[in-house]
Amino acid sequence: MSVQIRLARYGSKKSPFYRIVVTDIRNPRDGRFIENLGTFNPTVEPPKVELNQERLQYWTGQGAKTSPTLASVIKKHNASAAG
Repeated sequence: MSVQIRLARYGSKKSPFYRIVVTDIRNPRDGRFIENLGTFNPTVEPPKVELNQERLQYWTGQGAKTSPTLASVIKKHNASAAG
């Protein structure tokens, strides 16, 4: 089973809100997931990211890959938190 960490879209039309989830790569974007790791809200300024870092490290240690979009969101979040 290939496991991926990616964004699942929630919210209404033109007002997106995302959950950061761990899911089987074969599941649809908003389908079943294994675990919810946090949230991402791009509609506020600056974009708000809430993420359980311990569980993210656990899943990446187990071999889960992050999606390219989520990787850039995490990178920007870590850069803004450090600076």
